Amino acid sequence: MDRIPLVHASLGEKELAAVAEVFSSGWPAGQGPQGKALEAQLVERYGVGDAVSLSNCGAALHLAMLALGVEPGDEVIVADYTFPAPAHAVRYVDAVPVFADVRADTGTVDPQAVESLIGPRTVGIIAVDTVGLPADYAELNAIADRHGLFVVEDAACSVGATYQGRQAGTLAPVACLSFHGRKGASSGEGGALLSADPVIGQDARLRSSFGIGSIFDQSQVVGLPIPEFTDIGYNYKMSDIAAAILRVQMGRIDELLVRRSAIAAQYGELLADEDLLTVPHVPEDRTHAWQSYMVTLDPRVDRAGLAAALRAQDIGCGHGTWATHVQPVYQSKRKCPVSADLFARNLAIPMHAELTEAQVERVVSVLRTELRTHARSR
Repeated sequence: MDRIPLVHASLGEKELAAVAEVFSSGWPAGQGPQGKALEAQLVERYGVGDAVSLSNCGAALHLAMLALGVEPGDEVIVADYTFPAPAHAVRYVDAVPVFADVRADTGTVDPQAVESLIGPRTVGIIAVDTVGLPADYAELNAIADRHGLFVVEDAACSVGATYQGRQAGTLAPVACLSFHGRKGASSGEGGALLSADPVIGQDARLRSSFGIGSIFDQSQVVGLPIPEFTDIGYNYKMSDIAAAILRVQMGRIDELLVRRSAIAAQYGELLADEDLLTVPHVPEDRTHAWQSYMVTLDPRVDRAGLAAALRAQDIGCGHGTWATHVQPVYQSKRKCPVSADLFARNLAIPMHAELTEAQVERVVSVLRTELRTHARSR
């Protein structure tokens, strides 16, 4: 029987043709014509002051901390239930991540938890659009305004989602995107920083290239320009190969999201009456990008046994995402019980635009059977 993978990138002939054009151009490296065109495309799509194409979303988060002036010893409140990249970015600048618990129904950061953690050393908030669902930005931005804090939107998973009619990626003054292989728009790896303030974008762009300007731009100048290194920077550039792929993918976001949404709706319908799990909840004021489809298992279900049974039948699955505060690298004394509970009970099942209706039906059929096999009696 055919294997049904957990994730699959929707890359095809148009993307291959775009890569071929880069090969012909002679400039596959970063900050070339494709990267500049992608940045212009992002600015137009999101209506932001600047967009910087980068090697990944983790790089964008790091550059955001630097551009926003986070200093050693500062505290940044971070959503706990997520891939740990936001907390890592805070640590990169020797600041302190303070973990905020999440809503039980959405897995997004709880604004009340955020406000309760604000102290004299707090300088900002990193909210996360959990596996594609935007957080509560009306409340979060209001809290930030009251306390003079910045807000960064970690929109790694939410390209194509909306909140109160606005696109994910525009819900805070600074946003960070991911174009990893499982995202709604993908180049395998890649990211971007979006900023309402062009000054932040300029800062991030300079730091992303070792602290000097575009080598491609300088190669177009007659003579021998010798760039000067004005600050410590990093090699966070996106290659023109990846940028060319993304220029195609950005034009396909709506098409791919329609398919992901249809798959999510099919899962929701087929699993609505299953008492051993809960399907994702999407509040009425937002839409989901469906980077992942996570169900929350009843406490009676042996998740490890269930996952092993699914994989034995060639159905991909995963634990979902992380409760960052319990990771050994952080050893946090602060507890986030909702996040820890979701970390223990969530299960990601196959979600990508290439899934067929028949494959979804098979996933659900096997899942239902194995749920009962791996559920303890009360």
